[in-house]
Amino acid sequence: MSRPILTCGLGLLALLGAPALQARSAQLQVARVGTPAGSVEQLRINLDWPDRADSGVLELQAAQVDLPALGGRLRAVRWRCPLRRSPGSGWTCAGTLRAAGIAPMQLAIRLDETALHAELAHAGTRVQLACSTARPDVFAVVLEQVPLAWMQGLLAQAWPQARFTGGHMDGRLHLQADARALQVDGPLQFAAAGLQNGDASIVGEGLGARVQLHYRSAPEATRARVEATLQGGEFLAGNTYVALPQTPVGLQLEAVREGPGGWVLPRIVWDDGAVLTASAQAALDAEGNLDHLSLQARSDDLAPFKPRYLSGWMGLVGLGGVDLHGGLSVQAQVQDGRLQTLAADLRQVDVRDPAGRFVFDHLQGDLRYSAGVPVASALEWQGGQLYGLKFGATALPFTSAGGVLALPQATVPLSGGRLTLRDAVIRPPRDGDGLEIYFGLRLDDVDFGQVAQALGLPPFQGRLQGDIPRAHYARDRIAFEGGLELGLFEGQVTFSSLALERPFGTAPSLSADIALRGLDLLRLTEVLGFGSITGRLDGRIDGLRLVDWTPVAFDAWLATADAPGVRRRISQRAVQDIGSVGGASFVQTLQGRLIALFQEFGYRRIGVGCRLENQICAMSGLHSEGNAFTIVEGQGLPRLDVVGHNRAVDWPTLVERLMAAGKGDVAPVIH
Repeated sequence: MSRPILTCGLGLLALLGAPALQARSAQLQVARVGTPAGSVEQLRINLDWPDRADSGVLELQAAQVDLPALGGRLRAVRWRCPLRRSPGSGWTCAGTLRAAGIAPMQLAIRLDETALHAELAHAGTRVQLACSTARPDVFAVVLEQVPLAWMQGLLAQAWPQARFTGGHMDGRLHLQADARALQVDGPLQFAAAGLQNGDASIVGEGLGARVQLHYRSAPEATRARVEATLQGGEFLAGNTYVALPQTPVGLQLEAVREGPGGWVLPRIVWDDGAVLTASAQAALDAEGNLDHLSLQARSDDLAPFKPRYLSGWMGLVGLGGVDLHGGLSVQAQVQDGRLQTLAADLRQVDVRDPAGRFVFDHLQGDLRYSAGVPVASALEWQGGQLYGLKFGATALPFTSAGGVLALPQATVPLSGGRLTLRDAVIRPPRDGDGLEIYFGLRLDDVDFGQVAQALGLPPFQGRLQGDIPRAHYARDRIAFEGGLELGLFEGQVTFSSLALERPFGTAPSLSADIALRGLDLLRLTEVLGFGSITGRLDGRIDGLRLVDWTPVAFDAWLATADAPGVRRRISQRAVQDIGSVGGASFVQTLQGRLIALFQEFGYRRIGVGCRLENQICAMSGLHSEGNAFTIVEGQGLPRLDVVGHNRAVDWPTLVERLMAAGKGDVAPVIH
């Protein structure tokens, strides 16, 4: 129904409070009638009472019924009913009420010299109203299964940008509407309530509540006081999503608005037991934006706190599935819409990602932020894991001033070495800009064998060194300056142009350029299970891009390097494995029939390339002719060349071949 029917009933009943018309036929036309509760435009009353009949027909018509105090308006209103005398000096009339854009309603009144009683009903909804003729501005109202849409006008008085989207209510209200003010008091019960503001930044659905309401609207100020018990439902306010439990949650609220200004909320109390207790004072501007906030909150059990109150914020950064345990206290001050101070005290907080990305054990200490004068704080943890890499206990000494949070330096024990964070600066979101983080990073003597094991890689051995002088996180992307250098297989692997998007979100993406220099092929092939090759390997992997840690694009070239004094030999197993991966065959020479008698061969060069795009690897080699490309160029006797004959290889198929070759699942077939 597009208009609150209660307001219509109140306006009509106020008019019927005049002495009853007693005539066989009478008509009354009034251009406008005003009462403390509202006004009626172009009112027409017709009364027909046949001779010797025990009832007459009363018909009321109005072009418009307005109740500004309740924000209600109805057009083309018509009510027709049989008017009868009741015992004593009273009258009764019951009939169908119709108005433009609404379903027909049943309106019944009983009027005598001392009181007015009315009932408005439709499809299980019932509104009962009573007032005395001595105090026609005071009403007792009983509500049963009333759609909240009927109360839209009252909501608009307190919150013009909001509207009810569903639900119903029951209650008993004491309502006083005189020339100076509207006052409403009494208990209400809401079920399946829904509401939404104009831009849908605030939305509530399925809300249940028991409310004690005290509301007064006067020209000089509007005041409201609410004591409520909330039970079930959910609501979204900006990025804050709250899922209310079925257990009761207490809410106390006081609000004042003077003139056309915004609301001042001197008292807000939230009580969800050990999960969350909070108290606050706040002020909103005339448009409903937050101007001032002073908040104190405490949770002694973060396990249910996260799904009830933090899932919206954590979901934004891809941490929606993270589990929290422990305790937390927070104090915050907002002024002119900006965060001024924040103090968070953590008590034995454990953070665990079910996806295995990270674990932090026993976070303890305080974290303080200041938009003004400097403050210091410190956090520490007992240990944890990052993508399976274990790290040790660490203390993080923070300072904050001028709206930034700084961490000068912290060293984290990591896989037998050290990870050092330095010059970290955190800028919280403000003025429409999102979170930004700057930091430097250094790795010293990290055991790459432990890294490989944690990442499920072959048992590589080496030490990881590297320095990233500056990294920048913004818009869910980390860009790294500098690079990382890995000492591996007596050579060097260098990572540069590193960038990471959505590090903890859906389908994280990594991009990098990789350079390989002087790797010992014998140690590499032994680890990979690729037979054995002696020599040194150089190479590059340009434009590497991983999405959800799966390669989707790169341009790679790997080739043996000149290394004086280093033998160049390749085993028959390695020849077969290379051939199986690249779809290659062995070029026969005069010694071809004797090849099966040899366990290893000399080679002059080895080189293979792959440009991955759209799940297809475009293969290349030392020499290319048509669809053929040379991977191994033999040397000495017996001479053996390995030539590929398929330059477009499906990437998943290539990966399967690599896995099979590493496991020794390739049967040698030599011609």
